Amino acid sequence: MEKHDQKHLDPKYLDPRGRKVKILATVGPASRDPAMLRRLVWAGVDAFRVNMSHGEHATHAETIDEIRALEADLNRPIAIFCDLQGPKLRVGKFKGGKAVIRHSGHFTLDRNPELGDETRVELPHPELFGLLEKGQRLLINDGKIQLTVIRADENEILCSATVGGVISDRKGVNVPDAEIPIPALTAKDRKDLAFAVEKGADWIGLSFVQRPEDLAEARKLMGSYGALCAKIEKPMAVRRLDEIIEMSDGIMVARGDLGVELLPEEVPPLQKEIVNKSRIAGKPVIVATQMLESMIESPAPTRAEVSDVANAVYDGADAVMLSAETAAGDWPEEAVAIMDRISAQVERDGAYLDRVRFLETPPDRTTADALAHSCMTIADTVKVAAITVFTGSGSTARRVARERPSVPMLVLTPSQRTARRVALLWGAHAVTTKDIGSFEEMIAKGKRMALRHRFGTAGSKLIALAGVPFGTPGSTNLLHVVTLAGDELEKHEG
Repeated sequence: MEKHDQKHLDPKYLDPRGRKVKILATVGPASRDPAMLRRLVWAGVDAFRVNMSHGEHATHAETIDEIRALEADLNRPIAIFCDLQGPKLRVGKFKGGKAVIRHSGHFTLDRNPELGDETRVELPHPELFGLLEKGQRLLINDGKIQLTVIRADENEILCSATVGGVISDRKGVNVPDAEIPIPALTAKDRKDLAFAVEKGADWIGLSFVQRPEDLAEARKLMGSYGALCAKIEKPMAVRRLDEIIEMSDGIMVARGDLGVELLPEEVPPLQKEIVNKSRIAGKPVIVATQMLESMIESPAPTRAEVSDVANAVYDGADAVMLSAETAAGDWPEEAVAIMDRISAQVERDGAYLDRVRFLETPPDRTTADALAHSCMTIADTVKVAAITVFTGSGSTARRVARERPSVPMLVLTPSQRTARRVALLWGAHAVTTKDIGSFEEMIAKGKRMALRHRFGTAGSKLIALAGVPFGTPGSTNLLHVVTLAGDELEKHEG
């Protein structure tokens, strides 16, 4: 695939993206080199995921510092999403590192720390003993081995192997039929969260959320810094989805473990339900896992993977995510470029907006929501180049994005933290700029920023959305349509 040549390494070629859905890419051995990070941003990355399940803090700190340096060089906010490992359940170790569980045979999970064999292994999670009941399932190694509980007490869980096979050290265990009474944050997670906050992560991903209460401890430890994304990967979370969405800042459809604990055919409609409910709530929603999985080794995706990405974009997801494709794959830049091309192609489809708006997202009964809704209807009625949104916290931008307007949104904010956070928001292009003090200054600055960042030319109309008095959170009450003369930058500099 053709690489970006040196003449295109000027920031002016980067703005704006030309698409509204965002791309979140995972950093790993294949992509943490500064030159590769730069190429990934040029290929289309809007935010980087730092997976706290792997690597040391020192390595992650270097990666985050490189992303921040790249951000400053390109003069473009880039979101950093630190993804906590969560309370992953795992079996113990085996003699020789592995064993074979006989199909339809018996296998015991116990509290004995001795090395396991073909009949038993340690399960170092005391909270599971006495909790499980006859008939409940345990899925090991992403569901490749399936056990059904015959009998469970305080020391042993005797199972029948519905599906046997090779089992090796420390393989993961999923328990889809029970709510496990374990905290959402492990000791490792608390250390990783403190590190992420110290390094200024914009988003924190909370793994294996089961209940809304799981979000409380993370919120407390985060303080006022960063946004909290609940990863939906447990069937138990689906039962209380509305409450979890309400308590989070964003949602991730984590289809990996979700696909293990549910039947495969249950995942697609659930994905659509999670995306729809998040959109109605005005919370950014990310679709993740195995989107271009074959590109870990292949320079081209399968047709099914292309359709998978396209369907997430048609559903109106705020962002689509790459995992091992960019973290450890052979073709990280190509994976991003193809995801960018798929997304842009979908958004060029004449039926795209109709499909995205097939879901009704009625505005709340507030002035701010009514004005955000009006931005969408004005853009549909009058030829408008962009919507300029002046915001301190980003809440106005989220209201506008929920309406899925037909034109891009230029978010102007004095807060660098807000600018980075909205890098995962549908249709938003954020610019950090000095605060404004008057209506006239707002209009003048909005025009200059639109010209500078190529959101319009002479004669283009812009919608300006803000709140008066300026600098007051939650005061969105002003909508204005302006026309660019085209010489605003020259006059200001002159």
